[in-house]
Amino acid sequence: MTKRRAVAAALTAGALLFLCVRFGIAARETNQRSRNNACRALAADPVPALLQNREAPDFELADWSGKKVSLRGLRGRPVLLNFWATWCPPCVEEMPGMDDLARRLAGSDAVVLSVSVDENWDVVRRFFPQGTPMTVLLDSNKDVPKLYGTEKYPETFLIDAQGKVRHAFINKREWGRPEAVFCMESLH
Repeated sequence: MTKRRAVAAALTAGALLFLCVRFGIAARETNQRSRNNACRALAADPVPALLQNREAPDFELADWSGKKVSLRGLRGRPVLLNFWATWCPPCVEEMPGMDDLARRLAGSDAVVLSVSVDENWDVVRRFFPQGTPMTVLLDSNKDVPKLYGTEKYPETFLIDAQGKVRHAFINKREWGRPEAVFCMESLH
C-alpha cells in the first residue's frame, strides 16, 4: 500500500506541477494579449503611409532647460511623441491625461515626449506653472510635425523601443486611462 501511495503522490505532484506551469504560461500570454488590446482600446488611427515599416524620423530639439533631446537618443525605450500647442483647445483638454500618464510611467523606461509648436518658451512655461513630468520640447518652426506628415494638433505617435511608429492618434485621447500605461509597456 505504501508503494501505491507513493506513486499516487508522485502522480498528483506531477499533475499539479504541470497545471502550475500551464497556468503560468497562459497567464503570461493573457497579460501580453491584454497589453496589446490596451493599445486597441485607445482607438488608434492608421499610421500614415510615410511612417509605415520604417524608423521614426529623427529630430533634435531643446527642452526648457536648453538641453538637446533627440529621438535617436531615446532608442531602446518606448516613446509617446505628442505634437500640441497652448492655443489648441483639444490639446489643452488632453494635457492633464498626458501629465497623468507621465507620472504613472515614472520609474519605467518609457518616455512621454511633448513637442510644443508654440512661438516661444514663455507661453509654454506659463502653461505648466508647476512644471510637468513630461519631457517638453519646443519646435516654433513646426518642422518636426511635418516629418510625421501632420500639421494638425494634437497628434500623437507611439514609437516602440526599436524606433518604429506602431500607433498614431489624430486628435485628443484620454491618456490618463490604465490602458495607456499597458499600451506603452507593450512597446518594448
